[in-house]
Amino acid sequence: MAHERIEIDLPLAKVYELLSNPVDFPKFMDRVDAVERINSQTFEYHTKIGNEDFVWTTNLIDNLRNTRFAWITINGNLNQTGTIRFTPLDNGTRTRVEFSLDYRTFFGDPTDDLATFIEESPAQLVKDLEKFKELAESDTFKETQLEPKEEVTA
Repeated sequence: MAHERIEIDLPLAKVYELLSNPVDFPKFMDRVDAVERINSQTFEYHTKIGNEDFVWTTNLIDNLRNTRFAWITINGNLNQTGTIRFTPLDNGTRTRVEFSLDYRTFFGDPTDDLATFIEESPAQLVKDLEKFKELAESDTFKETQLEPKEEVTA
């Protein structure tokens, strides 16, 4: 399990707005390739670990505006749970973000590549949150475009 916190020099409502849409996670989470919205509560994640494609579907289980945002995996070949907590600081001018993220296999032992992916999650989350902070505080988060996937042609 990875659990990290970071302080962002933005008001809580702004930070919550930027972090409460999983479709935007690939902008700052280097190991998530894409997130597609299925409906208002359901999202499909995509990534590649080693030579294997991983796709999992999550449901929001908690969306308490400006306080907490959480999800669990309901389907797929990777089990991910996450919680983001928001705390106002300095009379609401800054925000503490606590981000917990857990990856597990649904059954059996993980492959070597997946085991490495899971073991590196805490260090990767630190990097991801630093990237989020940089994008959010520079006001470029919304402008950041996700890289289109390369098309393979025969």
